[in-house]
Amino acid sequence: MSDNDFLFMRRAIELSRESVEKGGGPFGAVITRNGKIIAESHNQVTLLKDPTAHAEVNAIRDAARKLNTFDLRGCEIYASCEPCPMCLGAIYWARLDKIYFAGSRSDAGDVGFDDSFIYEEVSLPLLKRRIESLQLLREEALEAFKTWELYENKIEY
Repeated sequence: MSDNDFLFMRRAIELSRESVEKGGGPFGAVITRNGKIIAESHNQVTLLKDPTAHAEVNAIRDAARKLNTFDLRGCEIYASCEPCPMCLGAIYWARLDKIYFAGSRSDAGDVGFDDSFIYEEVSLPLLKRRIESLQLLREEALEAFKTWELYENKIEY
């Protein structure tokens, strides 16, 4: 680990504290590339009334806009807490190279941010999940997949 790693993590932690003072949740995230901060954000779920406005997702959106790409290879993320399942999924879809985190998901759970039920739900068969999932019009939906498969100018991601 370099001195910069600790500097970037301290910034993510600072953002998490600032978030609380602004009325948000205690989470911050910083995305870097080549040793420089590209984007940073804090949790804004309550501020924006948006359940997806987690610090990591906000930072990914900002980094993608600034770099004009959906592919964040070559970037690293520093999160004040271990990413939740949604944020972890976003990190993988964005193709970030590395995740650094400070607090654990257990630490977050201890203060009311327990996402263990989501990890449990994902591993269950559809019929055993808490939220009912019903499949409708599959054959019609497959048409879009067929169009995608045959489309010559698609941008794969």
